[in-house]
Amino acid sequence: MTKIHLLMKKEDIQEEKLTDGNKLAVVLDILLATTTIVSALKDGAKEVVPVLHSNDAIEQTKMYQQGEYVLAGEFNAKPIDGFVYPSPTLIRESINGKTLILSTTNGTVALRKSSSAKKVYIASMLNNPAIAAAIQKEAKDDTVLIICSGNSGETSLEDFYGAGHLIDCLINNSEYELTDAAKTALYFYRSREDAYEVLLDSYVGKLLDKYDQQPDLRLAASKGITSIVPILKDGRVVVETIYSV
Repeated sequence: MTKIHLLMKKEDIQEEKLTDGNKLAVVLDILLATTTIVSALKDGAKEVVPVLHSNDAIEQTKMYQQGEYVLAGEFNAKPIDGFVYPSPTLIRESINGKTLILSTTNGTVALRKSSSAKKVYIASMLNNPAIAAAIQKEAKDDTVLIICSGNSGETSLEDFYGAGHLIDCLINNSEYELTDAAKTALYFYRSREDAYEVLLDSYVGKLLDKYDQQPDLRLAASKGITSIVPILKDGRVVVETIYSV
């Protein structure tokens, strides 16, 4: 039976263990990195390049012509000079046909640290049902490792809730062996119907609300609005497939 493990923050990732056995990693950063990535691909981005920090992002821009990319990033929730703030609703206006080069404090770091897994999926509330469908098709003797990016070493309420949503989608049609952490996320998700209220109540959600980014919060709370399945491949996030769910 396929096992589902849950990591609460990116600092819990043990990169050397990801190569042992058949491990499928699923990375979540609901506010906002993976929501931004999924939204950008949904809105026509060619690909997304997640990087460890802003210097890496600037190096990546040298591989593209001006006008071929959007450079977006934040550090500790603050804008980076010369970067677009990684708001999915803001990036939507200019991303079609371009590459998104993205640097964030937690989500893009979690993605890079997960890259040695057999496959790395990028998940959000937007596409959790499609990710679940992809895993149900892919996972046989695999272990599914759901990774919450967290918030600078702390547990993130919104990622924990998003993980519960993904697990709820997964177990609807299949049987899995859940760790206690995975069960806890599932029970928490099922006890809270209003995703927007949960996200708004989180630490990052309150920051976004303070700076009038309610459109991003509402987008991040939208369940199953796209069927794309993005994966990390050779350091870039691309759409592997589109599932009808």
